Amino acid sequence: MRSKRPPSAVSAPPTHDEGTRARLLAAAGELFAERGLRGATVRAIAERAGANVAAVNYHFGDKSRLYVEVMRSSFGEALARHPTDGGLPADAPVDERLRAFVRALLARARGVGRPAWQGRLMAREMADPSAAIDVMVREGIAPEFERLLAIVRELLGPRVPAEAVALAAASVVSQCLFWFFAEPVVARLPALKPFREAAATEAIARHVAEFSRAALARPKGRRR
Repeated sequence: MRSKRPPSAVSAPPTHDEGTRARLLAAAGELFAERGLRGATVRAIAERAGANVAAVNYHFGDKSRLYVEVMRSSFGEALARHPTDGGLPADAPVDERLRAFVRALLARARGVGRPAWQGRLMAREMADPSAAIDVMVREGIAPEFERLLAIVRELLGPRVPAEAVALAAASVVSQCLFWFFAEPVVARLPALKPFREAAATEAIARHVAEFSRAALARPKGRRR
């Protein structure tokens, strides 16, 4: 009787369960964050996930589409954990909606409650964009920015030009993203040391919201 040989990583049939898909997404996210899209191989991803190479093709088609799914999944998890409205009703006061938006964006940018690789992967994508950035903007970032534009428009009033509303909204976002992209600098500035921990996110959010609200409330003649 011939002895049974264990299936190799290449020849074994793909596992079609969602557990395999989730492991592949997690393993791919870690490797993409470490090595980038070009540096992470399908074989290395499959090995780290404890799956076979064929499973990658079955669940995602190819490495590029796997990368897009990793980015989509990561962004979706962040939105689910830190929703833009913060649980507020649609008719909540505009100041509260602004504060909720800032709090959620800051929490997502600082990776509160998320695996560290997700932040590193996003930084890589911003520094060296792939085709995934179009998907990210279309499905996630643009709708979120539209929500902020509506909040800022409500604060500024209907007579302010659209360009001014967009710039004001971009300024709100930039205050939040500072704490993500400038983290290595923040870590080395003694004055900002109290704000390095995730627990400080609420204090930062309160400051950004109040600072932005004060700027948006400046008299019309002084706002340019």
